[in-house]
Amino acid sequence: MRDGGPRVVAIGGGHGLANVLRAVATYAGDLIAVVTVADDGGSSGRLRRELGILPPGDLRKALVAMADEDAVWPRAFEHRFDDGALAGHAVGNLVLAALFETTGDVVASLDQAARLLGSRGRALPATAESVVLVADVDGRTVEGQVAVATTPGRIGRVGVVPAGARPVPDALAAIAAADQIVLAPGSLYTSVLAVLAVGGLAGAVGAAPGMVVQVGNLRTQDAETAGMDAADHLAAVRDHGARVDVYLAPAGGALVVDPDRFAALGAEVVTAPVGDPRDPEHDPRRLAPALAALLESPRPGGVGIRRARPRPGAPGPGPSPSPSPSTGPTTRTRTSREHT
Repeated sequence: MRDGGPRVVAIGGGHGLANVLRAVATYAGDLIAVVTVADDGGSSGRLRRELGILPPGDLRKALVAMADEDAVWPRAFEHRFDDGALAGHAVGNLVLAALFETTGDVVASLDQAARLLGSRGRALPATAESVVLVADVDGRTVEGQVAVATTPGRIGRVGVVPAGARPVPDALAAIAAADQIVLAPGSLYTSVLAVLAVGGLAGAVGAAPGMVVQVGNLRTQDAETAGMDAADHLAAVRDHGARVDVYLAPAGGALVVDPDRFAALGAEVVTAPVGDPRDPEHDPRRLAPALAALLESPRPGGVGIRRARPRPGAPGPGPSPSPSPSTGPTTRTRTSREHT
């Protein structure tokens, strides 16, 4: 991070959030990740069920992404046991579990872990309470992150149980003070919207004075968004009560981008080469200048960035109506996060 740089909040979970954090850490003066805690699969799910703690996997990934990943402690945090009773567990998950139990304070534990790792920012859970992700999938109520991600059908709305789970106060304060809020790519419903579904967070993003950027996926995300185009991704965020000012579309991405639909939703489309040509993920080295350029002017632009301008008379950012129904196939394939 840079002294005097912008204050940036990144929202989501998994690899998508981690890549955004690696990018933002190169230009932000203050960096905070607000991370989903609805995971119930893999190592995180086991620790959650056996110890009654928040699932640590996505929080671990965020902390490591903001550190020097070649240093000893970040590498140790990512080490995963292959054999015995600890098979499948990442060291960082176990350390966080021990900190949670030792201190009794999740936020303080994460700050301690950040200092140990040399992280260049803070990782905050969306809520310090135990929550279960629930979703409407083709009119059926589905409970649990893994079940939501793998049940065939089109996901409508997602929420958390208990519905009254309170967001972490530091997360609300960070969103209110941010110059830029970045909604990470990856699992739209089970990462980004799993955060925004926690009471108050979507509204905080909607009312935030800073620029809200949604980083578009390179392709549909496994089971969750089959048949959805780029505007459908934005519409889902808006339908859950948040706001998007700029949609950063990956150049050459597989999702169809319709500027008129984005304009109708009050967002501007900015296209930039943010993908890794050798790997189907976002490249932090390409993502960093694209995100930083959006802060240079109220009108986004910069080298290598092409804007799709809203049509004349289109509404600006603000509350929007419910998104239009998506077109295309609704068949969803199986996915998992077994190693979290």
